[in-house]
Amino acid sequence: MKNVRIAIGQINTIVGDLEGNKKKILSCAKEAAGKGADLIVFPELSITGYPPEDLLLKPYFIKENIKSLKEITKDICGIIAVLGFVDKKNGSIYNSAAVIHNKKIVYVYHKMHLPNYGVFDEKRYFKPGGYNKLIKIKDLRFCVNICEDMWVKSEGLRVKGAQFLINISASPYHIDKIKDREKIIGDKAKKLGIPVVYCNLVGGQDELVFDGRSVLFNKYGKVAVEGKAFEEDLLVFDLGAEKSAQEIKPIPRDKEIYSALVLGVKDYLRKNNFTKAALGLSGGIDSALVACIAKDALGMDNVLGLSMPSRYSSKETQKDSEIIAKNLGIEFRKAPIDGIFESYLDALSPYFKGLEPDIAEENIQARIRGNMLMAFSNKFGYLVLNTGNKSETSAGYCTLYGDMAGGFSVIKDVPKRLVYDLAGYVNKREGKDIIPKSVFKRAPTAELRLDQKDQDTLPPYDFLDSVIDLYIEKNKGFEDIVKKLGRKDTVKKVLDMIDCSEHKRRQAPPGVKITSAAFGKDRRMPITNKFTTC
Repeated sequence: MKNVRIAIGQINTIVGDLEGNKKKILSCAKEAAGKGADLIVFPELSITGYPPEDLLLKPYFIKENIKSLKEITKDICGIIAVLGFVDKKNGSIYNSAAVIHNKKIVYVYHKMHLPNYGVFDEKRYFKPGGYNKLIKIKDLRFCVNICEDMWVKSEGLRVKGAQFLINISASPYHIDKIKDREKIIGDKAKKLGIPVVYCNLVGGQDELVFDGRSVLFNKYGKVAVEGKAFEEDLLVFDLGAEKSAQEIKPIPRDKEIYSALVLGVKDYLRKNNFTKAALGLSGGIDSALVACIAKDALGMDNVLGLSMPSRYSSKETQKDSEIIAKNLGIEFRKAPIDGIFESYLDALSPYFKGLEPDIAEENIQARIRGNMLMAFSNKFGYLVLNTGNKSETSAGYCTLYGDMAGGFSVIKDVPKRLVYDLAGYVNKREGKDIIPKSVFKRAPTAELRLDQKDQDTLPPYDFLDSVIDLYIEKNKGFEDIVKKLGRKDTVKKVLDMIDCSEHKRRQAPPGVKITSAAFGKDRRMPITNKFTTC
């Protein structure tokens, strides 16, 4: 086969930014043409951004996206381009790929297999396509399909006579997804007996993170060329002249997850016109990790750590919060809340007279802190980053309008055990204790009452996280969980806590998805629900 120079434009789009996405596509195509590429491939729905969700219900949005495609078509010169857009035919819309050559759209492919599970709702909007065909341009013969079309059986995929297959994709990240994706598509390339050019989207979009890592698989199903993870990239290679295969070093697990969180935070703020973030810096492991992620995403000059000690805050946690801020180089302020708390107690004393202090007084402190953070947000333009983890959110060990307040929840899908792993990764990466050893050693505590520990209310986090993994991510029932973990009464308590906290989670801010079953789009449980788990 004659060498064909192919480019993959792994770009970071913004949903609804038709003009910005158009400029990015044209700039990338021009650069690829300058490098002698015969053809360039862009991600799924690269004109609209992915996922456009209910923007697809607006007729003028569909019309404008087609207009953008026509404008791109007129400006693509000296190179064949394959890109994603929304096509409209006979009153239906399609998730589509356009093939552009000589300033003309020479072929439009409609995605055949529409995912409708997890975070995907494509059947809500799109009609499935019927088939694909062999595309012949100059000396090139290739086929095109879109994302999910590669994850299902090959029936209906016509590749006879093709030199290679192009798959344009918007495949969101979760732990182990990269490994699974490369195996599935590599096996498909081997089965078809032709190279597969796989272009994946990169960037954060609300709760989703797209990891990029576009790939050329050779006809033996081996990775021959691979793009960057969690970064934009322009890959240019000669098909047929590339190495038969290359040893791809897997990204260490903690680095991969941490990179996803950083990209998710960076893009959420950037794409929503925020430049600065604030968080409550308590001296605990959760807020320490969020501060590290925020600093890496936004730069140390754009992050505020706010300490809000009360009468129950220990000297050790207060000291650690200052040390963490200093080590990161972020702005640090201290705003004690005890005077405010006392005024609440005075105001409520006629109504609480004769009653012992309990969760009501504890939650008042959490809500004061949420109020303080939101005041800084309003006054100085910070987006408040929530610091709650998945373990707490699952069990409802959090306060509505208090520590659940914020504009973006950075680690809402990160279980407590993983929080410690990622915090350890930060220290290891930096070669020093950015997060002090005392933070790792101290028993987790909300410090809302005297000598309070999380384990006063929750089972040990190792056990809690195992239950969460089985119940939420693996959809196991009560009996299966007890069979695997034992401790029947504790399992029942945890499942009851999870099931009874749906109303809280529904009111929580969005946050980065890093597991296969994040709260939100992945798991949509009814709040009013009498189904008995146990």
